[in-house]
Amino acid sequence: MSTITKISLGTNGPLVSKLGLGCMRMSSVWGGQTNDENESIATIHQALDSGINFLNTGDFYGAGHNELLVGKAIKDRRDDAFISVKFGAIFYNGQWIGLDLRPASIKNFINYSLVRLGIDTIDLYQPCRLDNSVPTEDVIGTVADLIKEGKVRHLGVSEITADQLRLANSIHPVTALEIGYSLADRQIETDLLPTAKELGIGVVAFANTAEGLLTGEMKAPLAANDYHNHFSRFQGENLIKNLEKVEVLKTIANEKGYTPTQLAIAWVNAQDSHIMPLVSMSRRSRLPENIEAMNITFTPQEQEALNTHFAPGAILGGTYLQR
Repeated sequence: MSTITKISLGTNGPLVSKLGLGCMRMSSVWGGQTNDENESIATIHQALDSGINFLNTGDFYGAGHNELLVGKAIKDRRDDAFISVKFGAIFYNGQWIGLDLRPASIKNFINYSLVRLGIDTIDLYQPCRLDNSVPTEDVIGTVADLIKEGKVRHLGVSEITADQLRLANSIHPVTALEIGYSLADRQIETDLLPTAKELGIGVVAFANTAEGLLTGEMKAPLAANDYHNHFSRFQGENLIKNLEKVEVLKTIANEKGYTPTQLAIAWVNAQDSHIMPLVSMSRRSRLPENIEAMNITFTPQEQEALNTHFAPGAILGGTYLQR
């Protein structure tokens, strides 16, 4: 299995793998079943062995379970891992009940995260999103204080607007922006991606397959208990028309000898050198194919076909839950 190349996370940022490992699905976030812990830890170990050092978690993933899991996996391997942690989301009984971005809460959150992870410093610390409940200056300023104290190395932000990104970066230099990005979700190309590039901020792009739409494996109608039903993209006629769009991706993938998932990851990877695909995995069997996707290249004709067919707005509905 080939190894992953390294890039600077932003213009002056730390060296990280061009492919990131999302650990969220190793835990139960929405009240579902938790994956086999031994397999999850083995997946992290194999990822580290392959050169994937960027591990993404959140203090609310499985009510701390995910951080404990990552902590077990990186024990005795701290120097091999770059740990990214999101904070701020509040869940109860598997249900989202809001955000808590108060400075006192952030200082409380990070102490628990450090203990669960078994480390002294978090490499990248970021609010999971920003709202108007607490001034941005207070949220970002608190993380900046944690950096001064040595509990955090770099500031990250997630799921924000271009204006919010400029404001956050003016308070303290932002190292990375975590945001959903895929062939099906290209709205950030208008202003958020150009702003991040202008400011020298790295982009950590999650949901490369648009919650499974671009895997080529989804079929309509979905089962009644499928969590995808929460999103307008997967409801009624939207799903039928969206799956018709995915047929083009399946055709190109078949012609190139890859899976639609691999092409979806490869497309994100090809968009710019400062963009890192963040792929959620909980099984070692997924690693080789996802690593292989990082070596896929497109001809100008293939790029044009994909960009035209999946032009912004071509996919109906969204996968963003307004909370």
